[in-house]
Order: sequence, then C-alpha cells, then structure tokens
Amino acid sequence: MSLRTKLKKVLPSISITEQEALDAGDVWLEGSIYRGKPDFAALRDVPAATLSQEEQAFLDGPVAQLLEMIDESEIQAGIHLPEHILDFLKKERFFSLIIPKKFGGLEFSPYANSTIVATISTKSSAVAVTVMVPNSLGPGELLLHYGTEEQQNHYLPRLANGRDIPCFALTSPEAGSDAGGIPDIGVVKEGEFNGETVLGLEVTWDKRYITLAPIATVLGLAFKVQDPDKLLGEKEDLGITCALIPHDHPGVQLGNRHDPMGVRFYNGTTRGEKVFIPMDFIIGGQKNIGRGWQMLVSCLGAGRGISLPALGVSVSQVAFKGAAEYSAVREQFGLAIGQFEGIQEKLADIAGKTYLQEAMRVLTTEGLGMGLKPSVVTAIAKYHMTEIGRDVLNSAMDIQAGKAIQRGPQNTLATGFVAQPIAITVEGANILTRNLMIFGQGVMRCHPYLQSMVESIHSQEKDADATFNRILRKTVSYSTANALRAFKHGLLPFTAPSASSLAEVRQYEKAVHKLSSRLAVYADFSLLVLGGKLKQAEMLSARLGDVMSYMYAAMASIKYYEQKVSSADRAEAAPYFHYATRWALQQAEQALHSFLDNFPASGTRKFMRVLTWQYGYKMPTISDDLVRELAHQAQLDTAIKKQLTHLVKPTPGDGHDINEQAYKAKLANLDGLAKVRKAIKSKQIRAGVRFEQTLDNALAASIIDATEYASLVDYNRKREIAIRVDEFDFDMNLLRPDGSRADSQDASLRDAS
Repeated sequence: MSLRTKLKKVLPSISITEQEALDAGDVWLEGSIYRGKPDFAALRDVPAATLSQEEQAFLDGPVAQLLEMIDESEIQAGIHLPEHILDFLKKERFFSLIIPKKFGGLEFSPYANSTIVATISTKSSAVAVTVMVPNSLGPGELLLHYGTEEQQNHYLPRLANGRDIPCFALTSPEAGSDAGGIPDIGVVKEGEFNGETVLGLEVTWDKRYITLAPIATVLGLAFKVQDPDKLLGEKEDLGITCALIPHDHPGVQLGNRHDPMGVRFYNGTTRGEKVFIPMDFIIGGQKNIGRGWQMLVSCLGAGRGISLPALGVSVSQVAFKGAAEYSAVREQFGLAIGQFEGIQEKLADIAGKTYLQEAMRVLTTEGLGMGLKPSVVTAIAKYHMTEIGRDVLNSAMDIQAGKAIQRGPQNTLATGFVAQPIAITVEGANILTRNLMIFGQGVMRCHPYLQSMVESIHSQEKDADATFNRILRKTVSYSTANALRAFKHGLLPFTAPSASSLAEVRQYEKAVHKLSSRLAVYADFSLLVLGGKLKQAEMLSARLGDVMSYMYAAMASIKYYEQKVSSADRAEAAPYFHYATRWALQQAEQALHSFLDNFPASGTRKFMRVLTWQYGYKMPTISDDLVRELAHQAQLDTAIKKQLTHLVKPTPGDGHDINEQAYKAKLANLDGLAKVRKAIKSKQIRAGVRFEQTLDNALAASIIDATEYASLVDYNRKREIAIRVDEFDFDMNLLRPDGSRADSQDASLRDAS
C-alpha cells in the first residue's frame, strides 16, 4: 500500500465550502510569516494610506455636521434612531462609501471608509453601525462584484442616495457560525410574477440578528437551492444562493426588532413562507445559483477588515483620550492620579495598545486599498482589534472608576462599554474566528504545498501517485529548510536579518524573524504528527494562529513607526512604539510556549524545543521604567498623542469637549499650580477646604498675580465640571450642575461648559 493510499484513509478531503473559502481570498503578509520568512521588503513597499482631498472634505463637512447633530443620550433614551439623523445620512450619501461614482456613490478608499465609521463611533455606536452595514457585507458589495448590469443600474443609484436601505440576511436560529448549514430553502419551480408564469424559486426562510432589517427596503437573502424536479439539470442540491428581494414583495416579513444591549441601531428578524421569486431576483441571475457561499466569503473578507476593526480602534482612542485627560485632572491625596504607579500601569497599557490598534487599522486598510482580499489578515484584524478594544476599555473604566459607571452625556465610555460585545459577536463570533479561522484557513492558504498535497491524496487521476511523490519531495525540502533556519536563529540569534534604517527598530525586526522561524517548524511538526486531527485540536491551532496574529501586529507597529511617525516626533512616539511592539512579541512568544507545553507527543515536543533553542533567547520585555515613561508621555499634549486620538472629534458641550477643556486648562496653568503647591509646602499659605479658597489665599499672599488667579479659577471651574458625573431627578430627568432640569435639546450640558 502506497503512502498516498495510507494518508487517504487518515486525512479528510477538502469540502466544497472549504474549497470555495480557500479560493475566495488572497495570501498577503501572513503567508511569509507562516513560512518562517516575514517579508519586510513587501511590508515597506505597501503604499502609505492617506485621505484624498474629497475624503478629507467629507470628514470635515458631513461627518463633522453629523457629530454635532448626534445626542447619544437622547438616542439611547429613545426607541428609534431619530428621523433627522436617518434623513441626513441618506442626503449626504453615507450609505454609498463603497459604491462607484458612476452610480452616484462616493467610491472612497478602505482607509477612508474605516476612518469615517470609526469617527462616528466615537460619538454613537448606534449611528456608526447604521452607516457601517450598507458599506460592509451586503447587497451593495455583492451587486458590485456579482450583479447583472440591469441589477447594478437599478439598485446601486438607489442605494447610493438612500432611496433604498439594504440589509443582508444570513444567520438563522439553527445556523450561526456554521453558515454553510443554513436550513433556509428555495425550491426551483414555476410560479406567477407580474401576471406571467415564469421559472423561479419558492423560498422559505427564518433569519435573525439582521441589522437594518426593520427599516430595510431591499432584502439580501442567503438560502440553499433544491431542484427536486430537475428543471435546471440533473443535480437536486444546487448549493447556497444569494437573492435580492424588495421588502414589499408578497410574503416578505420584515419589522420585528431585537434589542442589542439597548444600543439603538435597527436589528431584527425576517421570515418568509413559500415566497415565490423570479430568477431575476438572484444576484447575478440564474447562472449564480449555487455560487452564494463563494460570493459571501469573497466579500466578507474585505468588510471584516474595515468595519469591526474600526469599532475596536474607535473605542480604544476614546478610552485613551478620556483616561489620559482624567488622570491628569483628577486629584486624590494631593496628587493627580496619573502620578500613582497603579494608574500608570493601566494608562501605559491603554496608550501602547491604542498605538498598536491604529497601526493595525492603517496596515490592514492599506492592504485592502491595494485591491487585495486577505481573508486571514482580516480575520486577524477582526478578532484581535475587537478584543484589544474591549481590554483597553476595561482599563479605562478602572481608571475613571465611579465616573465611568454613571450613565449620561458626560460619560464617554458607557456606550462603547455596552456596544463592544456586539462587535465581538458579529461577522463570526470571536471564539470561532480565533479557534478555527485564523490558523485553520492560514495553514491551507499559507503552506506552499499542503493544499495541492491534499488534493493529490484524494485525486482519482492515474498519475496521482507520481504527483503526490513530487509534492512530497518539495514539502520535505521546505520543512528541512524551516528547521535549519530556526536552528540557526536559535543558536546564532544575531544572524536574523534586519533592513531597517532605524536602530531602535532592528531588534524587533530580528525578533519577528526568530519567532516566525519557530512558527514554521511547529506548524510543520503539527501537520506531520497530528495530521487531520489538528483541525479538532482547536486550542493548539489557536495558539499557532495567535503567533501569526501578533507577528502581524508587530510588523504593523514597525511600519507605522517608520512611515506614519515623523522624524521630529519619534522621540515622543518611541515609548508607544516600544511598548506596543514588545507586547505583541511577548504575546507571540507566550503562545509558542503554551503550544509546546501542551503538544501531545512528548518526544516530538522535546525535539522541537531543542531544534528551536526554546530554552535560550527571550524577547525584549516591558520594564517598569518603560511603563512610567509611557504613562508620562500619555499625559502630555503631544503630536503623537493627537495622532493616536485623531478619531475623537469633540463638539461643543459634549463629554469629550468638557474633559478636553479641563485638561488643556491644566496644562496652561502648570506654572501657577506649581507656585501654589510650593507655597503650601513651605507653609506660606494654608490650603483651603476647597481649591478656590486656596487660590484666594495665594492671591492675598501675592504668590500668584491677578492674571494667574483668573486663569486658575477658570481651570478650577472646568476641572470641577469634568470630574462631575451626570445627575437625574427622581423621575430620571437630567439635571444641570446648578440643579435645574435640562430638556432633551440641552442634555449635553452645553450651558455648563
């Protein structure tokens, strides 16, 4: 019995849905990481993302107007998204970011799309999701890539100007992550349409979690097609198919809503029982019956890399800006809380991870802007950027403590805290994304020979044995080269390459090469020892996926530092860069250790440790000094800090504005505050019960002059407002700081600020 025949009994074949998923996307930087040779030359050749004049004008115009219109407290206290907000979104073509200009769309880049969604999300998750969905996976993108000319000419202009609101229904009660197992069925048969008997489909479906479904005018629908009467050919099961159905088509049910954690975007159900649709409703026409899964996977990769990572970055930037400003303004025990090491540890983590988030956002959208659809990279971005966003937000909640848990216009964290789990659950729940998708798809996509080897093992061709043997020889040669590279980098770590012109970058570039070489060896041995069982060993494969992910993050950090940080700002940016890159590398190394510790074959485990010198070289660590340095930098008003919080656009009187005013007022009064503290310490004056009394004493003793006194009084007033939390009367009507009731138009405390 040949080796190929033996392996055929052990290794499962690639299913049709798996093959379609593998064929739908591109391999990008993750391929070189997996193979042990991270391609920094390709990384540095990626064109830097910038906003065009038109895109910047849209941010400065309609987006800025939208932010001023949004009253998040009013939205959350209501039931529906305000009609004037929806009308504005339609009028200004917020639903057409990806639609070409020839159809009346804006045709913005992935980077601009991400920036717009993330900016809106800093003010309102509900509005951001409403904008996000039509510009992500849905009828618009499916029509662009697969629609007939007639479908494109009819729908795309209507989607661009808001005459049609789209939704896309994929998830069923019985099929969530296993989208390929959807139970919704369309049966090929003849029926009546527009008074004529035509060939079509009788479709029955039950879908849930469908964003915009309650207000949609056109329904995108995924279902399986069956042809029991063989009207289209000899096959009965024709596969997943996508159709576009007007909301008022007979039998379509839309309208029932879910309540996603009280976040007021429209999300709900759609159902239909034996609804007849003509073949013209199929996206791309009858020829696309059965191509739905391929279409969905192809389009999902791009959307997954833009929208949900944008929400993760948004919440990180909000958390960073708010936590840094609060740490500088809030005082306890006579000191700003940002001077306490416990706060500094949290604040540094927030700052470093926010830098990493922005670096990953930029690099991922740059790749998409090149026309690539790297499904593994977008899965990495979706999983890790939403999870890091949740982590950063939790740390910011810890810093702001009581202020963070009192809802109201001044709380800039509450909405994100409630909404972040939504980003984590949609477009593939994060457990699925980490445990099955990143390495599960990555191993088949990135290994140079594995997919063709599996195909040759299950091939029925006469020369299958010869083909298999040829591929096997190449695979052995590839794995041997991986082992030798890892051994050399372990024994002689200085041999790892680095081409950066910046001395501070080279150690990290070398570290990525060392980790990548280990990953290639561990992946090879996993396939050799576990074979098809690796698919079920989710915890092991997830750890290998984590290594790929964190090395991608480290490469993003390096590219951002080299290309997005100006040489004049590098000294201030260095602590952010060092923290972010070291954290990513440490996570990758920890994942490798955990993988080895849990590898089931003890002999192989020991051999891999020796082969890769796992007992030797350690990654650069995050020291206490680095934490203190970054926490200090995070509380300064620097160019890099502005760059890492650029998505947050304070509008007059909102929580961001109130916090920023107090923070900037403090920075403007550091000299005066130092004089007052010195006078108290030397007992020239006595501290008052309230700070304003202390200022009166300082003025009377000529410690400060009248100009300094006025400026400090102004700072103290802004500080007191910033550290306040919102109050409500017994019936939960919002109150101003003076105790008077604020109506809905005044809820943002504009008068107070």
